[in-house]
Amino acid sequence: MSPTPPRRSRRDTPPPRTGSSETEVLRGFLGYLRESVAAKVEGAPEPHVRTPGVPSGTNLLGLLQHLTAVERATFLGDRVADWQGTFHASPEDGVADVVARYREAVARADEVLDQCADLASPVPRPRSGSPSPSVRWALTHMIEETGRHAGHADILRELIDGATGR
Repeated sequence: MSPTPPRRSRRDTPPPRTGSSETEVLRGFLGYLRESVAAKVEGAPEPHVRTPGVPSGTNLLGLLQHLTAVERATFLGDRVADWQGTFHASPEDGVADVVARYREAVARADEVLDQCADLASPVPRPRSGSPSPSVRWALTHMIEETGRHAGHADILRELIDGATGR
């Protein structure tokens, strides 16, 4: 039996107290989840951050790489030909590189969202040939996608070094 990693807890951050509008609630929860998943990857040790924690090959760095691609596709109009490929960070990319790209994609996505006053309007992204989803749908999808992978990241980070909390 392998030794249990030391328990290294972080303070658990409770869900945000947002304003009362639908936009404030959706953006508040998305921001909370974005920060939670980025914090799970920051400071994770190499090479463990790339080591698959489950038979499917999922690893902590790959999750954040994937979420970067989803942010860019949803809000910036990037096309993704191989979604499975987005789960793999380049060997040259360190933790800081992947976290910085994720935070940059989030900042650019937020700039797009700052222009959207009506949740029913389409996301104003430069993609031709396919209709943009509504801002409401895009926010809800990103909350679901980020929350799902934040849960995966919680487990993978705890397996790496025992760190828990958001």
